[in-house]
Amino acid sequence: QVQLVESGGGFMQPGGSLRLSCGASGFAFSSATMSWVRQAPGKGLEWVSTINSGGSRTDYADSVLGRFTISRDNAKNTLYLQMNNLKPEDTAVYYCAQPRPGLLGGNSWGAFVSRGQGTQVTVSS
Repeated sequence: QVQLVESGGGFMQPGGSLRLSCGASGFAFSSATMSWVRQAPGKGLEWVSTINSGGSRTDYADSVLGRFTISRDNAKNTLYLQMNNLKPEDTAVYYCAQPRPGLLGGNSWGAFVSRGQGTQVTVSS
């Protein structure tokens, strides 16, 4: 079955960096568009970034543009999110997820066909 497993979250001071990873199995990862989404405490789902199957196209939410970089290694079935210049408002549970065909992502779980269990990122001084 489809499995997405995130790792790399943790605690970081503002201005710091973290790199999230998401290992994928059970589906044709190298053919799949993939996304990162996040959910802050008490808030709704927020789409963060999407990368196409070959890695040639990336899209970002305005809130992370210029600070976060999405990438993938199809040989390793792994999705990444490099997060630089972290801010307290980046505190959230981060999920990797596969958008429904034809979508780049969305702000509800209905826009995705699968997701991982999430990894917590906390940014605080």
